[in-house]
Amino acid sequence: MTNTEAAVAGANSPGPAPAPAPSGQDMPRAISVLVFLRDRGIFVLWGLLIAVFAFWCSPYFFKVDNALLIANAAALTALFAAGVGIGIMTGVLDLSLPGTAAVASCVCGWLLTHGHATWLGLAAGLAAGVVVGLVNGLITIRGFNPIIVTIGTLSVLSGLAAVIAGGYTFPGLNQLEFMGTHRYLAVGDSFSGIPAPVFIVAAVFVVGTVFLTRTRDGIRLMAVGGNAEAVRRAGIHADRYKVLGFVLSGLLASLGGLVSTAVVTEANPNASPQIIFNALTAVALAGVALTGGRGSLPRVLVGALILATISNGLTIRGIQPYWATVCTGALLLGSLLLERVLQTAVSERLMAANLSVHEKKV
Repeated sequence: MTNTEAAVAGANSPGPAPAPAPSGQDMPRAISVLVFLRDRGIFVLWGLLIAVFAFWCSPYFFKVDNALLIANAAALTALFAAGVGIGIMTGVLDLSLPGTAAVASCVCGWLLTHGHATWLGLAAGLAAGVVVGLVNGLITIRGFNPIIVTIGTLSVLSGLAAVIAGGYTFPGLNQLEFMGTHRYLAVGDSFSGIPAPVFIVAAVFVVGTVFLTRTRDGIRLMAVGGNAEAVRRAGIHADRYKVLGFVLSGLLASLGGLVSTAVVTEANPNASPQIIFNALTAVALAGVALTGGRGSLPRVLVGALILATISNGLTIRGIQPYWATVCTGALLLGSLLLERVLQTAVSERLMAANLSVHEKKV
């Protein structure tokens, strides 16, 4: 809830103030509907997409096996989108994620192909992401533009991944099947099991949501994204939390790179720009404010699921894959327009409600 919304809620709370007129009673209800559409509209959109494809792609779409395919396809996008989303909520945009993923993948691949333990390869890959995030954060808090900084580190990381791999790939990484191609909770021939990446994504988003909404550091992280100067005046070290945002973003990017490696059982030094495009699209669909301070990881997850749902439905219908990109782009533009309209409407009604309450008190 924003400060303005809190002010309206406080003004409408029981107390000695005179009861508002009927028009004042209608205003909060209208605001609550608009706020619901702004903050929960993506869930409604996903439900509508499922309903449309369930009829249009019947009988193949609305099945458990197909649902698992969608969840598995959305898993990688969701991991990278979580990294982008946390960065944006902190007030920064990390564009180096593809390079971070490539370096983490190659570091892990190099260690595994040279006979080192699986846990060591995974730990080293995750540590590489933390180091990249730390470097990005420490450079940025010196006053440099985070977009320019992360574009520069993306270039460095892309070259570094190629150096580690010697210009080739690290194939045959079957040690990582447990977190890539393996399925769990299978029930005979009736149920093939849930893909491993789905469990990883579920754990990441549960932990991330609890961290951002229930812990002191997570709440401060969001506050820094909303207004870093106000946080500084409150005596909180804002730069420390900006660096933390970069570190979390780099950690999630490296995890995404490792899961990608596990799925294809191969470490590839190529930093695909499609990674950041899909992640940014999912984050934008989720309504995460690019100015920082407002957003929700569950909505980011649904944004990734929407992308996978569209691609899956069009594939079942035999439509060329590039149409999925067209539909996704159109949906993104539409969601941004709707977000702007709803935000403007909420602000106008809140101002009107504040003015009405103030006039009645006077």
